[in-house]
Amino acid sequence: MSALMLLDTPSLYFRAFFGVPESVTAPDGTPVNAVRGLIDMIARLVRDRSPARLVCCMDADWRPAFRVAALPSYKAHRVADDGGDQTPDPLAAQLPVIDAVLDAAGLVRAGVPGYEADDVIGTLTARHAAAGGAVDIVTGDRDLFQLVDERGPVQVLYTARGIRNLQVMGEKEVAAKYGIPGRAYGDYATLRGDPSDGLPGVPGVGDKTAAALVTRFGSIAGILDALDAGATEGFPAGSRRRLEAARDYLAAAETVVKVVTDIDAPELAALDDTLPRAPRDPRALAELAERWNLGSPVKRLQDALAAVS
Repeated sequence: MSALMLLDTPSLYFRAFFGVPESVTAPDGTPVNAVRGLIDMIARLVRDRSPARLVCCMDADWRPAFRVAALPSYKAHRVADDGGDQTPDPLAAQLPVIDAVLDAAGLVRAGVPGYEADDVIGTLTARHAAAGGAVDIVTGDRDLFQLVDERGPVQVLYTARGIRNLQVMGEKEVAAKYGIPGRAYGDYATLRGDPSDGLPGVPGVGDKTAAALVTRFGSIAGILDALDAGATEGFPAGSRRRLEAARDYLAAAETVVKVVTDIDAPELAALDDTLPRAPRDPRALAELAERWNLGSPVKRLQDALAAVS
């Protein structure tokens, strides 16, 4: 199969919003910095990587009920007073524009009720890789490192240094950076925690201990099996006691951290992810470009799409 590029779209438009000045506006003064930044990111990715297939994966639910039920602290610090998320108002106003531009350009959006973009990415990755296709995942979220797989190959194009300086993270790169088996990032993150997601980790277990445990036992399940068996070897000093005390957390956190790879949804089964060479609705795209002061980035996107061989 031809190569598939999956965009963690929320990660990218948040990066664009905070990376492009809010002084970039439409004629009526509405900020369009996130829209312009996202379009330019996609144009550069298409121009530099020439994917045959591309899906803009979306959050249909940024804090799914099944994750909150398992671990109530999951993203709790991001909940606004009204119960929604804390997306800045100037960004929230741009999200419908982003949707409209992507649709008019013919770029496929995919989101499933009850799931995050990560889960859509996980499901599409598993499906495509199983059929023998390579997958590039574009994200600034390290949680998706758990999907890397040299057999696909599946790799993450990590945006921490920007779209122009993508870090290619495959199994070997993840292993080298964190000192763990390449596909074990989810277990490693569960142990050490991730404050950005409200994931506390096991108290007293830091990066080095987490890496040692995952390397020795392979997974959270392997660690729990060793605890159940009364094993003492392979546990760094003091860690066995801490892990015993954190059993409930470990059981819950695995559900939270693990990216879903088997969403059963008609909207995913019916996707036509072929990269378009021309806009789906040129007139609508032109109207959006004029209304929202997007002429230059839209042209760059059209040129990039047309140039893909």
